[in-house]
Amino acid sequence: MMSRTAHPASRPARRLLSVAALLACALAGQASLAQTAAAPLKKVRIAIGTRVVNIAYPWLTMPAALGYWKAEGYDVEVLPIGGSLEAIQQLAAGNVDFVQVNSSVIVQSNVNNKLSLRSVMLSTVNDWSVVSLEGGPIKDFKDFKGKTIGVPALSTGGMPMLKEYLRANGLEPDVDVSIVAVGFGAPAYEAIRSNKVQGLMFFQAAITGFENAGGKFRYFNGADWRKQPDFTLATTQKTIDADPAMVTAVARGAVKGVEFSMASPDCTRRVQWKTWPDTKPSGAGDEATQVKWDMANLQAQQTGMKEAFALSGGKQWGAYTPAEYGTLQDFLLRADLIKSKLPNESFIVGIPGFYDKINSFDHAAVKAQAEACVGF
Repeated sequence: MMSRTAHPASRPARRLLSVAALLACALAGQASLAQTAAAPLKKVRIAIGTRVVNIAYPWLTMPAALGYWKAEGYDVEVLPIGGSLEAIQQLAAGNVDFVQVNSSVIVQSNVNNKLSLRSVMLSTVNDWSVVSLEGGPIKDFKDFKGKTIGVPALSTGGMPMLKEYLRANGLEPDVDVSIVAVGFGAPAYEAIRSNKVQGLMFFQAAITGFENAGGKFRYFNGADWRKQPDFTLATTQKTIDADPAMVTAVARGAVKGVEFSMASPDCTRRVQWKTWPDTKPSGAGDEATQVKWDMANLQAQQTGMKEAFALSGGKQWGAYTPAEYGTLQDFLLRADLIKSKLPNESFIVGIPGFYDKINSFDHAAVKAQAEACVGF
């Protein structure tokens, strides 16, 4: 994806933009210093259901790199964990404060396991797909009979969708089709390239990574998948009751990260590379190819982020509506993955005016900071 190109501006206008961005950075730094002088930063841990935290998660990486969470008074650590279920296990055990997981797992945890988990911030819609090699023998989804489909981990939140989709096409999971864990990144792509698996079930940012590496695929997915909420930041009702201010502050920092990435995808890449140089795409060769690959990864994720924004009304980043959980519960009930439904409102953070609060910041200053990209 190419970076956003600004409209032609005069030199004074460009100077004003840079001043605004520097002022935004200075104010953020002053707020952080004031907070540090008053009290030590409070430690917060977020477990994310993946093993690779790259440019595709700007709502978690940009707040850490740019000091948004520190300005709120929190030292936030993001911990990559294999799958959504493992992340929730860490949350239930009290080892982390938040999880970034699939919404379907939130519903199942509440309904089936009686865990009081609440969605705090919707990040993306369901952008998972099953893919096969474009030139291979799998031309129709029913052609997967007798074949093997690879998934990131058997505990991944994409498993419910895959199993329901197989059954909808007359295929019984683990009987007609084998499902195996292939991990993330290069090992997953190598599995389909070498015919160890004939299909991969992954989210779009990961599939784009495979395409960057040379993969050409046929796509298969449910007609209503992209109408479902998917990746969400979540916590327990106990945490919300104990520290609503912390929950609000962490989500607001994440929304600032979203705003920053949307304002300048290229600066998002620059920040990512400067802060975590080891997350640059491997196997890309020269830097121009690395840039191309990472911008494609971010564009794929931002498409799902924009669709999530529109899904909940198109007014507030991160917002969830009860209706979205109604759609998801209907799907999971149809797939026989839950036996009953809960009130849709019970899945969403209940802090009054929560989405107004997490979207309450100087949006213009964050955009100016991204567009000027000073220091990166």
